[in-house]
Amino acid sequence: MLERFQISESPSPSLPIWPVRIVDYQDWIQDQPPMLQSWLTANNFKAHSGQYLVAPNQDGSPAGVVLGLGEQSNLWAFGALAKNLPDGHYHLSDAINSLDLTESVIGWGLGAYEFNEYRRNINATRAILIVPEAAQRQHIYRTLTATYLVRDLINTPAEDMGPNDLASTARNVARKYSATFKVIEGNELLESGFSAIHAVGRASSRPPCLIDLQWGSANNPKLTLVGKGVCFDSGGLNLKSSAGMRRMKKDMGGAATVLALAGMIMDANLPVYLRTLIPAVDNVLSGNAFRPGDILHTRKGISVEVGDTDAEGRLILADALSEADSECPDLIVDCATLTGSARVALGTDLPALFTNDETLAEDLMRISKTKHDPLWRLPLWQPYREILDSPIADIDSTGSGRFAGAITAALFLKEFVTNTPGWAHLDLYAWNDKERPGRPKGGEAMALRTLFALLEEHYPM
Repeated sequence: MLERFQISESPSPSLPIWPVRIVDYQDWIQDQPPMLQSWLTANNFKAHSGQYLVAPNQDGSPAGVVLGLGEQSNLWAFGALAKNLPDGHYHLSDAINSLDLTESVIGWGLGAYEFNEYRRNINATRAILIVPEAAQRQHIYRTLTATYLVRDLINTPAEDMGPNDLASTARNVARKYSATFKVIEGNELLESGFSAIHAVGRASSRPPCLIDLQWGSANNPKLTLVGKGVCFDSGGLNLKSSAGMRRMKKDMGGAATVLALAGMIMDANLPVYLRTLIPAVDNVLSGNAFRPGDILHTRKGISVEVGDTDAEGRLILADALSEADSECPDLIVDCATLTGSARVALGTDLPALFTNDETLAEDLMRISKTKHDPLWRLPLWQPYREILDSPIADIDSTGSGRFAGAITAALFLKEFVTNTPGWAHLDLYAWNDKERPGRPKGGEAMALRTLFALLEEHYPM
C-alpha cells in the first residue's frame, strides 16, 4: 500500500524538498547560493502555493526541489509533486520549523492517487517521498487508506459496484477490525420493516439491501453513521437525461464516505460504540418500479407520497435514519450525494452541512478550515417544512415548487431523526470535475478528514 501512496519508510539517498512561504521567501532566497538565486529569479518563482521548481547542481543534475507554500502551509501545496517530479526519492527539508510534516505527507499521498483497475498502460516511473521520523505515520496511513477507498469505490463502474459488491467491501472492512456485520436483502427488507429501501431498489435485477456494521464496547457513547448507497441512479420513471445519468455511478458517494470513516474510527480505536448503516440500491426501471404518486410506508411509521422517483436517496435514508434514531445514539452523521440544489447553491467543492446542534456546527466549521477540507452550513429553515405537505400522506418526498431543494430535502430527513440529540447531514458531490493538486478528476472523499478530526476531538482516547 505504501507503494501506491508513493511514500516509503526506508532511508535511502534522496533529494531535499525545500518548502517556503511567501512571507519568508525574500529572507530565504538571500541565504541561498548565487546559482540557485539566479535560477529561481529566471524562472519567476514567487512561492505561490503548489509552485515548484527543480533546482540544478553545477553539473546540471537535480539538487533539490523548491516548493511554494503560499501565504501559509497547507497540504494541497504538496499535491502535485508525486505525479510530476522526476523519478527518484525525496525527503522534506527541516529548514522551516513550522512545517506540518504529517499534513505534508498526506498532501503528497493524496496527489499520488491513480485509478488503474481498467487500464493496461500504467506509468511505471515513481517519485517516492521518505516519511519523516517526526511525522505521525499511523495517521498518514489511516487517512490515505480511507481516502483511496472512497475514491476507488466511487470510480468503479456501476456494473462492478452494485449493492452486493458494496456489501462485500463493507464485509471486508468489518472483518479487518473484528466488527459484527449483517446484510438484510431483498424481500427480507419488507419483513424487517424497511419497505422504503425495498421500494426504491425492487426494480433492479440486483436486490436492494441494508448493510449493518457494528463495533466497539456498548459501554461507550453510541455513534451511528448512515450513508446513501445508490449504486446507480437512472432517475427511475422520472428518467434522467443521458448527461444527467453519465456520472451516476457516484451516487453511492455517501456510503463510500461513511464506510471509510468507519474504518478510520476502528483503526484509531476511538472509544465509541459504532454502528454504520448503508442502504444500498439501484434506482432503475422495470415493470415493478415505484412510481410518482405512490405512497410508501416507512420504518418510522410515516407515510410518504413520492413526488419524484429521481429523489430516491432521501427515501432509503428515511428508513436507515429511522433505525439509527430508534436507539437514540449520542450522534448520527449521514452523508449523501443528495441534491442538485446544494450544488447550485454552493458549487461542487463545498458540501452542504445541516444540523440541529449549534455546537456541533461550530466545531465542524472550525475543523474544516484547519483541515482544508471545507463545509458550508445551510439552514434547517422550519418555515419551509410546509412545502413538503401532502394532501394524502404524512409528507411529500419533494413537495411543490423548485426553490430551496437542499433545505427541503434536509427537512424531510429531519422528520426521521426525532430522538437523537446530535445529528449532522452532509449533502456532498463526492466528485472532482477537474484535476487539481492532490484532487484528481473523479471520485472524491469530501469532508472525510473533517469528520474524523471532529470525532477524535469529541471522543478522545
